[in-house]
Amino acid sequence: MTKTITIDPVTRLEGHGKITLELDKRGEVKTAHFHVTQVRGFEKFSEGRLFYEMPALMARICGICPVSHLIASAKACEAIMAVEIPHTAAQLRRMMNLAQMVQSHALSFFYLSSPDLLLGMDSEPTARHIFGVAASYPELGRAGIGLRRFGQHIIELLGEKRIHPGWIVPGGVTEPLSAEKRDEILKMIPEALAAVQLAIKSYKEITYRFEDEIAHFANFPSMFLGLINEDESVEFTDGALRLIDANGNVVADGITAKKFTEVMGEAVEPYSYTKFVYYKAFGYPEGCFRVGPLARLNIVKSMSTPLADAELRQFKQLENGPVRSSFHYHHARLIEMLHGVEKIEMILSDPLILDKHVRATAGVNRLEGAGQAEAPRGTLVHNYKVDENGKMTWANLMVATGLNNNAMNQGVLQAARFFVKDGKLSDGILNRIEAVIRTFDPCLSCSTHAFGKMPLLIELMDEDGLKVDEVRR
Repeated sequence: MTKTITIDPVTRLEGHGKITLELDKRGEVKTAHFHVTQVRGFEKFSEGRLFYEMPALMARICGICPVSHLIASAKACEAIMAVEIPHTAAQLRRMMNLAQMVQSHALSFFYLSSPDLLLGMDSEPTARHIFGVAASYPELGRAGIGLRRFGQHIIELLGEKRIHPGWIVPGGVTEPLSAEKRDEILKMIPEALAAVQLAIKSYKEITYRFEDEIAHFANFPSMFLGLINEDESVEFTDGALRLIDANGNVVADGITAKKFTEVMGEAVEPYSYTKFVYYKAFGYPEGCFRVGPLARLNIVKSMSTPLADAELRQFKQLENGPVRSSFHYHHARLIEMLHGVEKIEMILSDPLILDKHVRATAGVNRLEGAGQAEAPRGTLVHNYKVDENGKMTWANLMVATGLNNNAMNQGVLQAARFFVKDGKLSDGILNRIEAVIRTFDPCLSCSTHAFGKMPLLIELMDEDGLKVDEVRR
């Protein structure tokens, strides 16, 4: 006889998901799956809309990483327009993307994961949250809140709104940066730098407690994918993608948004609404890889900012070759936050940053376009097709959670097989299995685009709450 254990919902994630563990008659874990149980359908209902509406529409997919969708969508539109955006617009977009990365990473590390790291995986569940962290570690609690505020306030200053700003548009941005807003951002830099450095110092002081987690949280050989500049430094907004293997050898390089769908495929499994992206040359599932902070730091040779570069050198000493344990996503996330704060300060020193020319204009010059960017949790690609009038006829989104999907499922299975013994479960064990998913920081709202496989029940109710009809699949 087998036994199924369900963790529903998986807590401290963006979106809705569950984990199922199937135990054999000896109480050992036989299979484990991470299920994304919601569906959104943005790709389908974008059809018929004018292409230049797409960035603002796609930003509504997610309230955590709307800027990444704005950028990838705008880039796809610019490929249709066949235009190059002005230098200042590119710099301003880069700054907003970095600000989003800082606030999103702060949410992931401080609000969602630090309760496990600071209070312990086995700590009392009723106190294992951000308020418990703030009570026990008030300085770190303030640092986390401050870093979220730092990133969100920059987004608000640039785009007039903290969530779903419409400022990034096809061709550039709608408004230039003012001297007053530049100076306001610069005043926030020292406090943000101090907060990130405190978090990095504190994290390094506690990692010795998590030897088992480091060894079994999605710790296996895999490929890694991320944007990289020509000088092999980290990139979030422009550049091309590089794919490396588990030993650090380059598998594929110079992957542009246009080439992405030529080299990457998507598989669908019956237990999740999220697609599984893989490298076509290796097939599925062998062609699966990881994206996000861990992948980006494994790929690059430089962060291009001094403080983050010093941290990157230490990070790369964790293992001989690419760092394989997904537990180290936490460490990589902190280094990227440090880079983000430093890089924003560098961008603001650009002598052209206040230039008024921030948008290029054009109509439909191609019937298909693709754009890519790095979202906080990994690579994001938008691919669109339009008719001669600029109306959308087709859209496809490949998002970080789909790119990481296979690795998350492998990680859940690996952790469950190690921590679950003789069918014995505890809150701490189940929390560790959930925490594997939290290392990846998936965005489940962004990722839910696969149709046709999972069971579906639709019930029609009358005004008295009685069921009139139902449809099952």
